[in-house]
Amino acid sequence: MSVSLDTIVSLCKRRGFIFQSSEIYGGLAATYDYGPLGSELKRNVTRAWWEAMTRRHDNVVGIDAAILMHPEVWKASGHVDAFHDPMIDDRVSKMRYRADQLIEGHIDRLRRNGKEQQADAVYEKLVAALNAEDVPKALHSVIIGEEIKSPDSGVADWSDVRQFNLMFKTHIGPVSDTESVVYLRPETAQGIFVNFHNVRETARLQIPFGIAQIGKAFRNEIVARQFVFRMREFEQMEMQYFIKPGTQMEAYEAWKAERLNWHLENGIRADRLRFHVHEKTAHYADAAVDIQYEFPGGWQEVEGIHSRTDYDLGRHQEFSGKKMEYFDSETNERYIPYVVETSVGVDRTILMLLSDAYREEEVKGETRVVMAFRPKLAPITAGVFPLVKKDGMPEIAHRIEADLRREYNVFYDEKGAVGRRYRRMDEAGTPFCITVDGETLEDGSVTVRHRDSMDQVRIQADNVRSYIRDELQR
Repeated sequence: MSVSLDTIVSLCKRRGFIFQSSEIYGGLAATYDYGPLGSELKRNVTRAWWEAMTRRHDNVVGIDAAILMHPEVWKASGHVDAFHDPMIDDRVSKMRYRADQLIEGHIDRLRRNGKEQQADAVYEKLVAALNAEDVPKALHSVIIGEEIKSPDSGVADWSDVRQFNLMFKTHIGPVSDTESVVYLRPETAQGIFVNFHNVRETARLQIPFGIAQIGKAFRNEIVARQFVFRMREFEQMEMQYFIKPGTQMEAYEAWKAERLNWHLENGIRADRLRFHVHEKTAHYADAAVDIQYEFPGGWQEVEGIHSRTDYDLGRHQEFSGKKMEYFDSETNERYIPYVVETSVGVDRTILMLLSDAYREEEVKGETRVVMAFRPKLAPITAGVFPLVKKDGMPEIAHRIEADLRREYNVFYDEKGAVGRRYRRMDEAGTPFCITVDGETLEDGSVTVRHRDSMDQVRIQADNVRSYIRDELQR
């Protein structure tokens, strides 16, 4: 089924996945807090990514670099001079939009209306504009020429297109002057590049190898909307894979396939994922592709895979004066390694999982809301219920709960009819519910109910933890 973004936002607030940040003060735009269920889901996602990167590969290691870095890092990376978005204002609604995304939305509408030739023509104009010498002027020309209207006001009364730098600037020390300027990192990748030799030498790595990192990044997004899809404070999971020049395309294709497969392993439906090749690659890249998901608002990027050549290490060598070369003992040559990057947004992955897992089913004339997460990612692994609050059933249920908590996040619930307790767990995405009932008192068996099928099996109470462990490995 197709689910609206409003439905997901409502569920997140009601069930404790995600809250508006600083809500009691009216909130702060484009900032969100993860609640009890959301923080568990997020932890499970980052753990799954970390294991996929650093446990499945014997040549990928992790780091945790600082958010604040020397300001020269961002001059070397190009962020100080070139980290901009082309923005355009609707003079009627006062809303601001990414100019290139306005045109992409127009192209999508044309295709949905069967106007393929016209869509192709506009797409060619967009590509030309993105590669033009004066990108803002070229994008403005396409918007005006195609008479693209504002999504908010419905009219085409546009300002000029302007470039906005997205970095947050702050100061260190007691004096706020140009000498004390630092930036909140807009990406986590640079912390990996500047530690290239530190990691290589201490971990005794040889090319090819990767460095992985999970961390917060900050961008002063001018257009920050679509819930947690685009935020000013967000989290990234990035891996930079260092390779010999000339082998980058092989590594690029391999990581493309592996990263798509990771999303499929997490239960995302294949027909809602696709590759989207960049219309314009960065000047230092020789290949770039996005993994996109069909969100409630349309196809959007979740992860990017980029072949970055030797740009980053080369720039840091130039600006720092320190050699970033690698000596290849097998070929007896020195070179600056090329890099293939995989970069996935944690928050976008969470929104994708929420959107993809949401189900509404009719059961005995009632609507059942189910979050069909892959069991290993579910915020709560098991709910434990005594059928009634007497006859020793709560005591048995608590013993099962305590045993399960040695490995899993568990929720104990003894309030309300058992059917209502099932529904609450379904909405939280809990894959297993264990019920202690009258038969438990007789033979020591309990009921294990499976979320998706609602099938129930009886097993011995002492075997519940091993049963769930086996089910999670399926």
